[in-house]
Amino acid sequence: MRTILAGLALVSLALCSAVGSAAGAGAPSPELIAYGKALVEAGDCAGCHTADPAKPFAGGKRIDTPFGAIYAPNLTPDRDTGIGAWMDADFTRALRYGLAPDGSNYYPAFPYPYFTRMTKDDTLAIRAYLATLAPVTSRNKPPELRWPFGYRGLMRVWNYLYFKPGLFEPDQSQSAAWNRGGYLVTGLGHCGACHTPKNYFGADKLAQALSGNEVAGWYAPRLDGAARTGLKSWSPADIVEYLQSGRNARSHAGGPMAEVVVNSTSKMSDADVRAIAVYLKSLPPARRETIVTPPDDAEMKAGQAVYAKLCIACHEADGTGAPRIYPPLPGNALLQSINPSSTLRIILDGAHTVTTPRAPNTGEMPAYAKQLSDDEIAAVTNYIRNSWGNAAPLVTPAQVARARK
Repeated sequence: MRTILAGLALVSLALCSAVGSAAGAGAPSPELIAYGKALVEAGDCAGCHTADPAKPFAGGKRIDTPFGAIYAPNLTPDRDTGIGAWMDADFTRALRYGLAPDGSNYYPAFPYPYFTRMTKDDTLAIRAYLATLAPVTSRNKPPELRWPFGYRGLMRVWNYLYFKPGLFEPDQSQSAAWNRGGYLVTGLGHCGACHTPKNYFGADKLAQALSGNEVAGWYAPRLDGAARTGLKSWSPADIVEYLQSGRNARSHAGGPMAEVVVNSTSKMSDADVRAIAVYLKSLPPARRETIVTPPDDAEMKAGQAVYAKLCIACHEADGTGAPRIYPPLPGNALLQSINPSSTLRIILDGAHTVTTPRAPNTGEMPAYAKQLSDDEIAAVTNYIRNSWGNAAPLVTPAQVARARK
């Protein structure tokens, strides 16, 4: 991303002059198309709108929500099944207000509550890039939502209660980098879609923004300044390295975040990633950390026995591992999260180190779902979450059993 603020007025002027309507003035400039491509990558649009890698942005990917499943639509310029027949105003209204060309409401799994903060110029740059894609005939699939959530009319009520449209408002007391990072995190990057807790109706708990949330069986950890489970111990350089390579000396990306790194943050400009780091490092804790009661001696000894047998070869007796190869365990914020879902997923299913141009070497952790019982997995999880100065709530065998499902 290269423009977000009024201070970059020259680029905004270029966008205004370069983008015509769908009926078409002149063709968009190569610079505008390249800029739109960068925006699409920053927004990780391909992550949801590509089901078949051979047909990028043709939609069809299933997105599971607590209310059922929806399928991402076709963003290619096919006139019958994609967005080729849309006007510019249709596209901007969809991104910023969650409205289809026929006036029906999109569901907020499409993150228009975040995209509403985008400038019109940026939405039109995205459209200019999407218009260069090869048209693909791919009809949109209807949602599979539980009753009564399939009634789109209910979205008018949801929007009235929870949707606040409006552009990102720069804070004049902050730096340009901070404002750029805020635009990316709270707008185009829609980080809160995963990292902010949700209420019963799937709306963000705004008072707890970016303080962690369970997503698709994984836990999207805190991005605020919590000391034990947030980013207080991370430097801006740590955040930059993690977003660009999928790993740093403190942690590795896994699950849905690994896909975000590969498809989005590893492709972003250095300046944008640094801006995200500046913004995140400014966030105070949005909620208190949980007071932890340590596991008893018997539980810790049981977990230590499993660790000594299966984990010590890579992670070392003191948990230090091999940074950027085997993640260190002491002080690991994700490991100490109130929700152990990500830790359990990794122990049960194993893990593969994400590879990026900046970090092409691979690493692997085996799966232990078949080798260990629920009691053993609970014990070793409690051991690593409460050793070497770590502190985290107790994990029960029942939680492990649910995670297996």
